[in-house]
Amino acid sequence: MSLFDISDRAQQLQTDLLEFMDSHVYPAEAVYEEQMRESGDPHFQPPVLEELKVEARRRGLWNLFHPHPGTGAGLTNLEYAPLAEIMGRSHIASEACNCNAPDTGNMEVLELFGTAEHKEKYLKPLLEGTMASAFAMTEPAVASSDATNVELSMVRDGDEYVLNGRKWFASNALHRNCRVLIVMGKTDPSAAPHRQQSMMVVPIDAPGVTVMRGLPVFGYQDREGHAEIDFADVRVPVADVLKGEGEGFAISQARLGPGRIHHCMRAIGMAERALELMCRRASSRVTFGKPVSENANIQDWIAEARIEIEMIRLLTLKAAYLMDTVGNKEARTEIAAIKVAAPNIALKIVDRAIQVHGGAGVTDDFPLAMAWAHLRTLRLADGPDEVHKRAIARQELRQYRDTAVSASTNGHKVAVS
Repeated sequence: MSLFDISDRAQQLQTDLLEFMDSHVYPAEAVYEEQMRESGDPHFQPPVLEELKVEARRRGLWNLFHPHPGTGAGLTNLEYAPLAEIMGRSHIASEACNCNAPDTGNMEVLELFGTAEHKEKYLKPLLEGTMASAFAMTEPAVASSDATNVELSMVRDGDEYVLNGRKWFASNALHRNCRVLIVMGKTDPSAAPHRQQSMMVVPIDAPGVTVMRGLPVFGYQDREGHAEIDFADVRVPVADVLKGEGEGFAISQARLGPGRIHHCMRAIGMAERALELMCRRASSRVTFGKPVSENANIQDWIAEARIEIEMIRLLTLKAAYLMDTVGNKEARTEIAAIKVAAPNIALKIVDRAIQVHGGAGVTDDFPLAMAWAHLRTLRLADGPDEVHKRAIARQELRQYRDTAVSASTNGHKVAVS
């Protein structure tokens, strides 16, 4: 028995999802792009995507990420990992299966911390795929790599809180179906650093909420948008505080752990597709009288890509296994490690695939340029590389610090005896 054995049902879902990708998702990519072009609206919701959602649901390929039986597939992180990787091969597959960020994380938060009203009004349509949501945490005026920096004020006024401040990179806020925000802000600046923040459920059309603009990412206006949002005297009922005042930081950690591993799983899928495209292009293109694939440096790139994909896949599976068996907190080093390794390695593979494609690689004729922009952004999203490296290093050094203290104490005892 392998450490990474999964259930027969999870294996069947992999088979079913691969078939769905081949028969429906990949053929729909060109239709999706054509419908987007014809609409002239960067935030248009293409009909083909809604058709894919109907088909995915019909096949039972729906809410695969959600670990709660009944509302979701009830899979472990280890079982979901290969499915997320498969969906990561296409930029439309995750939403087609209702497994796209940030809705996945928001659904988890509402499931764990939402009231009965929140679940009926927001969670249910999110699970149905008829509504979209956004997560408003990052701010333009502070270094958001440290979540305790958030400055958006949440001031208690009777049975309400009054919100004032600015958020940006609120992904999904320009999605045509976005109806609700989960907003993190500061309720008590005098509390302990990790107890100052709270999270609240805020309708996107609440008075005082203004979507200022969609932020381009390397020139791309993603369909779901990365919005800058202004909050001016936005009044939020006390009942819409999630879990309780001061619980915002704790909720963010609970939310971002699974979100980070999902990003990494999808990045591996994109790396696999880039490797496939690189091999096909190198085999079909002839330069200086021979296929590009016969050049030693190209063969090195292909070999290194295969080795590195296998490495990050195994590290991701280990993180998923630990999350399932000992919990997210105990798996924090592995989660941080994959969050650094997966986007960087996938980015390198995509970059080399672009190089093999020549000028075509930087166009929209292939998915590589958009994948590069997404993966480069992922080195910042959910915490930049440097923050995760810092966490890993501190955890690694802790054992030596404890050893050094012990040795120093023992030495002192010898000296005075």
